[in-house]
Amino acid sequence: MALRTLHRGLSLVVLAWAAAGPALAADPLTLERVVLSTGGVGYFEYQVVVEGDATLTLDFDRDQVDDVLKSIVVFDSAGHVGAASLPGEEPLAQYFRNLPFGPEALGSPVALLQSLQGASLRVKGQRAIEGRLLQVVPEQVVLPDGGGTLIRHRLSIMTANGIAQAVLEDAEEVTFLDLALQAQIEGALAAVADNRLRDRRSLTLLIEGEGTRTVTVGYVVAAPLWKASYRATLPGAAEKTGNLLGWAHLENLSGQDWKGVDLTLVSGNPVTFRQAIYRAYLVDRPEVPVEVLGRILPRLDQGAVELRRAAGLGGAASLDEMDAEQMAKSMADSVARESSMMDAAPAPIANPPALFDMAMAQAGTEAATQVLFHVPDPVTLERGRSLMVPIIAQAVPMERVAVYQPATHPRHPVASVRLVNAGAAGLAPGVMTLYEMGAGGAEFVGDARFATLPAGDERLVGYALDQKTLIDVEPAYGQSIGKAKIHDGVLELEFVDRQTTTYRIKTLPGEARSIVIEQPRQLGWTLVEPKGLEAGATATDYRVPVSVAADSDVALDVVLELTQWQQMSLADLGVDSLIAYAETGTIDATVRKALQDLVGLRREIAVARGRIEALDLDRQRLFEDQARIRNNLYEVPQGSDLEAQYLEKLTVQEGELAANEAERDKAMGALTKAERELADRIANLDI
Repeated sequence: MALRTLHRGLSLVVLAWAAAGPALAADPLTLERVVLSTGGVGYFEYQVVVEGDATLTLDFDRDQVDDVLKSIVVFDSAGHVGAASLPGEEPLAQYFRNLPFGPEALGSPVALLQSLQGASLRVKGQRAIEGRLLQVVPEQVVLPDGGGTLIRHRLSIMTANGIAQAVLEDAEEVTFLDLALQAQIEGALAAVADNRLRDRRSLTLLIEGEGTRTVTVGYVVAAPLWKASYRATLPGAAEKTGNLLGWAHLENLSGQDWKGVDLTLVSGNPVTFRQAIYRAYLVDRPEVPVEVLGRILPRLDQGAVELRRAAGLGGAASLDEMDAEQMAKSMADSVARESSMMDAAPAPIANPPALFDMAMAQAGTEAATQVLFHVPDPVTLERGRSLMVPIIAQAVPMERVAVYQPATHPRHPVASVRLVNAGAAGLAPGVMTLYEMGAGGAEFVGDARFATLPAGDERLVGYALDQKTLIDVEPAYGQSIGKAKIHDGVLELEFVDRQTTTYRIKTLPGEARSIVIEQPRQLGWTLVEPKGLEAGATATDYRVPVSVAADSDVALDVVLELTQWQQMSLADLGVDSLIAYAETGTIDATVRKALQDLVGLRREIAVARGRIEALDLDRQRLFEDQARIRNNLYEVPQGSDLEAQYLEKLTVQEGELAANEAERDKAMGALTKAERELADRIANLDI
């Protein structure tokens, strides 16, 4: 909020208890200016003409004190603020702190006398009694003829001649003889009278200066949020502008009447907070125990014997040894007592917690963060009343559009208007009522919400469901490989995820539409179609425009793509994977040729490994058959024909094993060669 600054600048406000000062200003402070902010606060500015030194008084509600103390400013062209005084948070409680009675004692004469037991007083009635008040006792008295009962209070007074009694209700006068006590009672009654408006506080400012001049005092306190509402008249089919009328709604809940004040409304989002400056804070301090020396208790003297006689006693300790034992015991008892006293004392607080944290924030300048609406004429508004103030009334660029928002309705778009702020100032957020001009005059078409609209920007304002336009949605998903490259034995593939949303739009005869499709945005995805359209974007959606003629059925494809690169080691890829990637037509031909060559080498390796596995199986079969034959040889008679057959078969199998081993060595050589060639080929690829 802007503050008018006089050439002497801002005076420092020093809070102090000023006991005396110049007389009150001849004229009271007058409210001249009010600035209401959408931050939920208001700046209230007062002015007064003073001459020389002056004392100014500001009254405000108790719940506004913290804000006033935080924000009060004083502008004086030829002076400064000497001091400012304000009653404490609980002035009545503070006043009674040093009195012999509390505020409850002033509730009745009986309560006052009961709280002042021992006070010197004089009671005049049928007889005069003078002395010190001993007691006030209620007693019930039965009225004659069944008239009921009443309560009377009997005073017992200690006089020079003894105890005398009097009935308080019969006394003509009760006088306190202690003049100081009488003054305290009178002062307490005056404090109660001053505190009758317990929700109001008065701030007294001592202004020191010379000559006749104008002093300005301002502060920021909580104020009701002012609201904006708009009325828009939509343009016709061939028109490009519509009429916009805006009103500000505000309330005067300041507790005072506004009489011809200068009113400014501010739209923005400033940092505002409260802090309990008015409240008294006491800092927690650690409590340490009082150092108390351990007390000693001398032992009783039981007499003494000579050292020579004691030495003659068998097993008896010497006097020196006894003294040492008693001294040690006494010291131990003393230490134990002192330790127990230390344990009983409160433990000190090592790190007392902070009572509160000071919060500070910096705000930008008014022009950078806020929009001001200044009411040109003085405003008069009684307390508790509301006011409507026009803030805009002009023709602005408007265009009817239909906005398809799937989350709002799955099949129909929202009838909307594209509103452009062609003015020099921004527009505050609020609600909007829309009309269109029909044959019989203005016709209501809907309500809308209106977001903050900076100057030169535009908004889509939806106000009704367009049931004359039908939209169907058909989503489709797919994935393809775009590019490929090989380097350092690694195959890098570009995988492209493609999301295609087909919008089928149908319009009725005579119902052409300018439509905006809101396609949800997704992290990492890019809008690639439709091409040639100037699509916009919000924080959550793409906005794709499309014009549809009357009585049409149009299909619009909106395509989003997500591109991701994946890396895989060529040495780990099998034949099937290499064939699949080599047959992908979107990959560069050089890369596909390299992958096809690797397929051939992979097949040679696979053939060699298969041959080795087959030879290993044959070898294993021969070993098992030889073991069987050797077991049978132990069972057949030596020199028999069967033994000869077994021996001949073993000889043949040994030859087969030798051939198997030679064939396996050849296959291993082929495998090693193919693997080396594959590794060299992979290492040398750089495409």
